Formats: sequence, C-alpha cells, structure tokens
Amino acid sequence: MAVSKTKAKLVDVARQLFAKQGVENTTMNDIALASKKGRRTLYTYFQSKEDIYDAVVESELDILIETMRKVAEKDISPSEKMIEMIYTRLDAIKEVVYRNGTLRADFFRDIWRVEKVRKNFDTREVELIKAVLREGIEKDLFEIDDVDMTAAIIHYCVKGIEVPYIRGRIGPNLDEQTKDVFVTRLVLGALGKKTVQ
Repeated sequence: MAVSKTKAKLVDVARQLFAKQGVENTTMNDIALASKKGRRTLYTYFQSKEDIYDAVVESELDILIETMRKVAEKDISPSEKMIEMIYTRLDAIKEVVYRNGTLRADFFRDIWRVEKVRKNFDTREVELIKAVLREGIEKDLFEIDDVDMTAAIIHYCVKGIEVPYIRGRIGPNLDEQTKDVFVTRLVLGALGKKTVQ
C-alpha cells in the first residue's frame, strides 16, 4: 500500500510540475524535491523523466476510462449511452489538456509519444463501446453486422476529432443543441437507428 501511495504521489507531483513548467523544463531532481522524496526513491519507481511522463498520461487516462465506464453502466438506453460516452470522452480529454497548462503544448507537440501510452486505454475504450453495442443489439435498438469493426470505427472516429474538438474547431458557430442533433444523427444513423430510443 505504501509503495503505490508513494508512486501515486510522485506521479501527481510530476503532473503539477509538468503543467506549470513544461516537461522539458522539469528535471528528475525537481520532482524529487517537490515530492519531498529523495532521488533514490524517485529512481526506484521511474528510470527516467520519460517514464514518469508516461505514468502521468496513464493516470489521466485511467481517470477517463473510469468516467466512461460509469456512463456505460448507467440505467439509460444504449443509444443515450453511446452519445454520452462520446461527449464524456471528448470533454474529459479537453479538460485534462487544458487543466494541465504547459503540459498542453507537450501533448500537441509530442502526440506520437502520447499515442504509445494510450494503447492500453484505447483497448479498454473499444471494449466499453462493444459492450454498449451488444446491449443495443440485444434490446433490438441497433442493427450491426460486425460489433468489433463498428466499435473500432467509432473509436477511431472519435479519436480523430479529439484535437479539432479541443481546439474548438468543430462547429464553432453552432450551439450545443444543434451539435447534439448532428452527433445523434451521425452516430445513431451508423448504428441503424435514426432517433434516440
């Protein structure tokens, strides 16, 4: 228990420093000093600043997947779950990026490094999407020939609009209600239904 608490503290301190100073301007020594742990303790858990950066990204993604899981477990129709999961994911990613200040620039500049860390998150997200799709099929709400392919397509479509969404480039002149209509038509139309059930 103490081991995981120490590691979690190091990750949280690193996240705060990265957000304030940027990843490039933060040293392992800065993290050790700010966490009130010695460098030896820090190096027990992380071999490099890159390792701790990856752990920071992973911890943020763990929070996001848990938030999405709560949506998937709600007692609402699969159609509503799918729409809410998409918005939850996009809004949570946007919030993480903006909350982390200077880390935001690193996120956009080093997107491929973030991609490497995201593999586990992506797998878990696709599984959540599949579960909602299967529920929709069982309740005769969705007409889907291939759940695996459909889940992968939804995942990559949402992932593909992350950066434009974060930067406010998707429908900047549309109000939320109009955006909702477009998203609902697009998603539920692709799932074989035209309206929210």
